[in-house]
Amino acid sequence: MATQSKKADSQRQLAWVFDLNKCIGCQTCSVACKILWAEEEGTEPMWWMTVNTQPGRGAPRDWETMGGGYKNGEAQLGNLPTEDEFGGGWDYNYEEVLRGGKGRSVHLQRKNGLPRATDAVRWGPNWDEDEGGGEWPNPYFFYLPRLCNHCSSPACVEVCPSDAMFKRPEDGLVLRDESRCQGVQNCSRACPYKKIYFNKMRNVSQHCIGCFPRIEQGVAPACVRQCPGRAAFIGFLDDESGAVSRFVNEWKVALPLHPEFGTHPNVYYVPPLAPAPLNPDGSANEGGSRIPPEYLESLFGPDVHKALDTLKAELGKKRAGEGSAILDALIVYEWKEVLGPYTKDPAEIVWK
Repeated sequence: MATQSKKADSQRQLAWVFDLNKCIGCQTCSVACKILWAEEEGTEPMWWMTVNTQPGRGAPRDWETMGGGYKNGEAQLGNLPTEDEFGGGWDYNYEEVLRGGKGRSVHLQRKNGLPRATDAVRWGPNWDEDEGGGEWPNPYFFYLPRLCNHCSSPACVEVCPSDAMFKRPEDGLVLRDESRCQGVQNCSRACPYKKIYFNKMRNVSQHCIGCFPRIEQGVAPACVRQCPGRAAFIGFLDDESGAVSRFVNEWKVALPLHPEFGTHPNVYYVPPLAPAPLNPDGSANEGGSRIPPEYLESLFGPDVHKALDTLKAELGKKRAGEGSAILDALIVYEWKEVLGPYTKDPAEIVWK
């Protein structure tokens, strides 16, 4: 197994924060990413950005049990997700129907032998949407946006036999040189979050690139800029005045997903608060939470309890008419506050 000696230290680290109390599961971020980066041949099954329902099996199916990450300082090769576990991809003759000028003489039909909606498809990128957990009268669920974590200790970089993957020093994005990729897929096996896909048409692995062509022009990543609920934030962890740094480092209300994987991910989450559960007689158990705290700890680690306590205390201040810098930052009164240093309008850029 490869060790962490190959880890490339970046000069700065770009990070994302998602407020799970505001994510409505609309999939705007997923679609924006898909349209922008994953529409070429071979990328039909790829959703670099997904929003899954928790509790749930996620995408690929049961990814949390597939292994990877680090153990005792060594990168681990976990299982390689199958096409069935990812859910495959469907594509149709949209161009011919919508722009072919043939009117009603042509109809939508599948392309490239991909499965029909009536076939026995067993999974998809958000297959178990809104199922959640709990029992009546206390069901619960929340949405979890997921993309490449652009980890500080990326196991995918460690195990790549051709050194195709690297961590960019200026912003810490984990990228790949596709001309060097040999299609071995060790990166996918080592990624404990299973956010690396394989393009069979080009024999290369592919994943979220952090919208680096956009950020190089001063434009925020699509998943952040297009979020209608202002639930997504972007910024550098060393920018002490920025929202992302304050959520993560100062206020400690934004936490990484599965920190036990050991890759030090740079996508953080403000954990979801929940209403009080109902007792059998219909009264509220004000001392409890409908989302089991132990479940949130299984996702975000033991620090989630302090984060929830902080959020509840700040809510109490607001209700009492006091100020709360944390809640003001989470509310996002000014839309561009979520964009960090990337406030340019993409319509103003001449894209090459």
